[in-house]
Amino acid sequence: MPSTHQDSTILTRRTGLTLLAPTFAFIGLFLLFPFVWVVAISFTDRTLLGAAAADPQFIGLDNFRQLFDFDSWMRSGEFGRSLVLTVYFVIASLIGQVFLGLGIALAFHRRKGFLRETIFTLVTLAWILPEAAIAFTWTSFLDPNGTLNTALGAVGLTRPDWLLDAPMASIVMFNVWRGTAFSMLLFSAALGNVRPSYLETADVLGANAWQRFRDVLLPMIKAQLATALILVTLWTFNVFTPFLLTQGGPAFQTDIMAIHTYRIAFRYFEFGQGSAIAVIVMLINFVLAGVYLFALKRGEGAR
Repeated sequence: MPSTHQDSTILTRRTGLTLLAPTFAFIGLFLLFPFVWVVAISFTDRTLLGAAAADPQFIGLDNFRQLFDFDSWMRSGEFGRSLVLTVYFVIASLIGQVFLGLGIALAFHRRKGFLRETIFTLVTLAWILPEAAIAFTWTSFLDPNGTLNTALGAVGLTRPDWLLDAPMASIVMFNVWRGTAFSMLLFSAALGNVRPSYLETADVLGANAWQRFRDVLLPMIKAQLATALILVTLWTFNVFTPFLLTQGGPAFQTDIMAIHTYRIAFRYFEFGQGSAIAVIVMLINFVLAGVYLFALKRGEGAR
């Protein structure tokens, strides 16, 4: 007969599985099932309208071949062009968010007071406020007669129609402004863990500001820097908020991947091809997540 300890272990395991059952059901219903469903649809010609809506047919890899048709690869509104625009958008946003967040964290490192709390509060608010309200505010801000052009005109500079003349720069500015808070808070917390004695020693040795950053601070925040680079890349690659500013236009100039997928699937109602794009996006995300996990594991192993 099993011992009392074994009975207790079995009971504890059963209780744990029972308590976790709702979580497993939630994951299966809202994560695994949609994933499998999207992959399945990507191999069909399913649409919302027409014969394929009532009776979708299995077409194998045709949707993927169409996406990677290099004769039309770089045309406006096509998958290849959208991928290039997304890479540009991600790199520009990544540089802006990480460097601006690091700059703010460094500027207020070891400082207290009203100015620091005000800056941190305002930057954090830009991150947590509802997307629709923020997008409406930025549409007004970038209007030809909006706040930005009024300020530019006051100093004698040109007053462009930002969303028409420089749409990609506009959504990059918007995304950097909205997402800088994460990097700022991450680096601020990391810098707060640096021992003051390290910086005091550097001061005694006559190190300037750049040398203190390069030789003291940067080695201490390498793990957080890697985390910021990977997570901001993942989030920016999948961000949909710029749609509220430009809807992918004008003339597909801001047709980044999330907007492109939405347009194909829910404007043109080509669910099969839209699902194929979603599958490719998921594969890219898996690669980026794998890089993040590898960098995180490597960073832990180096400590």
